[in-house]
Amino acid sequence: MSALNWKPFIYGGLASITAECGTFPIDLTKTRLQVQGQVNDAKYKEIRYRGMVHALVRICREEGLKALYSGIAPAMLRQASYGTIKIGTYQSLKRMFVEHPEDETLMINVLCGVLSGVISSSIANPTDVLKIRMQAQGSVIQGGMMGNFIQIYQKEGTKGLWKAISLTAQRAAIVVGVELPVYDLTKKHIIMSGFMGDTVYTHFLSSFTCGLAGALASNPIDVVRTRMMNQRSQQHGGHSNYKGTLDCLLQTWKNEGFFALYKGFWPNWLRLGPWNIIVSFSKNFVFVSRAS
Repeated sequence: MSALNWKPFIYGGLASITAECGTFPIDLTKTRLQVQGQVNDAKYKEIRYRGMVHALVRICREEGLKALYSGIAPAMLRQASYGTIKIGTYQSLKRMFVEHPEDETLMINVLCGVLSGVISSSIANPTDVLKIRMQAQGSVIQGGMMGNFIQIYQKEGTKGLWKAISLTAQRAAIVVGVELPVYDLTKKHIIMSGFMGDTVYTHFLSSFTCGLAGALASNPIDVVRTRMMNQRSQQHGGHSNYKGTLDCLLQTWKNEGFFALYKGFWPNWLRLGPWNIIVSFSKNFVFVSRAS
């Protein structure tokens, strides 16, 4: 078993923050699409956006370009913690099982990926709640990151900051559990078929393919998670739109139809693609740095 290496944590955190800044407007449209159309919530009952592009255009026109980055502060804080822990823990766990990258197996990669995803997403859950709340508020956002943090804590307690934590962990496990095998299988098939060699284009195509699989598998959980995190609840009781995860799932399906669980699918997928590409290259960068 090798000693803990700090480089994957540093590189992973930097790569995650960079990716977050580049893809944040897409992520914001995903949140807006997922919270709209809720029959039991007057604030989000209206269908304001027809899709990702329409959401981008309308938000820019009505709220200004700055609104596309509503919630960027907690998002960057989230990646500084979640991204750093996730990628760093993933690399470290793999080295606990095998010494050399060439000895890794698909089972080890999936296991380490699921564990690192669950651990990191659970720790960073409060920043996720803050990000989603600020994204949903948009131009009418009440205060900054610290103001919203204090407000959630005062009105909803500690539970409010760790709302939907089980969904966050489940989503992380599903995304990793689906994406890693699909990425490896796609890359292997492309190379063995002779269509392309082991080039940057192969990584690019494999990343978008596994991103598609990850989005298809995780989007229903992501919709429920977003709505649960955005839902305000009182610390000492009070009315909530959804009693729990299952109630949110069933109400969404009943009131808006099955495909409501796939709201925000396109921005979800288009965001996962670049993410996987950046993570793929950051992993290679880590290995090169370790060898130097």
